[in-house]
Amino acid sequence: MGTLLGFDPPAPLLCAELARRGVTIGRDEAAVALRAEIAYYRAHHDEAVDGAALADLRDRCAGVLDAALPEHARGLPDLRDVLLASLRFRAFPDVPGVLAQLRSRGAALVVVSNWDVSLHEALATTGLAPLVDAAISSAEAGAAKPDPAIFARALELAGGVAPERALHVGDSVEADVAGARAAGIAPVLVDRTGRAAARGLRAIADLRALVGPEGPTLQGA
Repeated sequence: MGTLLGFDPPAPLLCAELARRGVTIGRDEAAVALRAEIAYYRAHHDEAVDGAALADLRDRCAGVLDAALPEHARGLPDLRDVLLASLRFRAFPDVPGVLAQLRSRGAALVVVSNWDVSLHEALATTGLAPLVDAAISSAEAGAAKPDPAIFARALELAGGVAPERALHVGDSVEADVAGARAAGIAPVLVDRTGRAAARGLRAIADLRALVGPEGPTLQGA
């Protein structure tokens, strides 16, 4: 999220999904409920290590969403489906072309994400799975960025690439930049908003800078 993928604003989608079931709420009410669900998900996503655990997490997230909705909107039997339909991931426009160019130059591309086991599903549904060589989620790795252990796992998936021959590109100073440095990997900060504090960091507005004339050398990465 923030580097390869974004998602459509979920509050209007939640309102629309509920309206199809005869329930009307305001966008502000939907946003409040979604914030509660997202906070719960972020605290627990590493528990979803397989399909069964993922289903359980999604049920719990739906329960949190239900409790945070206005009283008249609670108790829908298919709220988990409503929630999932409200979270529509999409690849940023610059991403597919850049990934294809990097692979054509011989780079091994591994996605490293603080995500549950459905990371692979998200990459597939957004069309990115065929453009990368592997992906590892924090739920699968048993370690979350900035823990260097997940970066070490990514290097293994890239074919045993040495840290000094790798580059990590991410949108979080705390998770991506700090984690990469702890693992001995050079970081590049993606700052799509133009608001990140990037003092002393290599920062780019989007991934196209990686394949431009001033892009980093990736041979062997």
